[in-house]
Amino acid sequence: MSVDAAALQHAIERLRAASSICVLSGAGMSAESGIATFRDALSGLWARFDPAQLASPEGFRADPSLVWRWYAERRAAVRAAQPNAGHHALAAFAKRHPGRLTLVSQNVDDLHQRAGNVDTIRLHGDMLEDQWLDACPRAMSCDTAWAAPTVPPRCEACGNLVRPGVVWFGEALPFVALQAAEQAARSCQAMLVVGTSGVVWPAAGLAAQARRAGAFVIIVNPDASDIDGDAQLHLPDTAARLLPLLLDSL
Repeated sequence: MSVDAAALQHAIERLRAASSICVLSGAGMSAESGIATFRDALSGLWARFDPAQLASPEGFRADPSLVWRWYAERRAAVRAAQPNAGHHALAAFAKRHPGRLTLVSQNVDDLHQRAGNVDTIRLHGDMLEDQWLDACPRAMSCDTAWAAPTVPPRCEACGNLVRPGVVWFGEALPFVALQAAEQAARSCQAMLVVGTSGVVWPAAGLAAQARRAGAFVIIVNPDASDIDGDAQLHLPDTAARLLPLLLDSL
């Protein structure tokens, strides 16, 4: 797949002129590192399960062991994956231009962090982190690492279960992360939307917010997305190929 040279140069010029850049990354970027998207991971033994069984508070309460095993498999895949050239290009740009780039991610892996973008705004949580399912009935601040090693782990005192630290269906996004992401979208001069289908809200609304505030919005995605109409420029290629071309010379 090749991108029109004039469109690529236009994108580079817009990014060069922008004093503040917001990047929104989605599952397609992690897929280039071998991490299956949520839907693609519902294959093999997991194909017979409805997504809500594996990624909702109700599904977890109904069968905690099943959901914990599903996430254990996905966590293993994340730990085996490596950041790709797109992750490294973003991290290198941020290092060269401190304070100029804000990275917002819908991904629950740690590839951006391992590449060097340790301050990534994580809209959907962190798959590799644990949290308690419920508020502690004793109002204690217990560390999840102290939980009994059952499947899933649970508090020996009150029975509270440990769950993955991700946002599930029916749950609100972390307020602080969403607020920071919206502020970055409204205040940036250019926005790069990378590898997202644009179907998951409210993250999908960030591109429109940026454009309404005057930003130049560029979508990097080999496929069409639901938010292509929010962008002034669409570059139909992958993050690993395009981000180095866009950012390495800036």
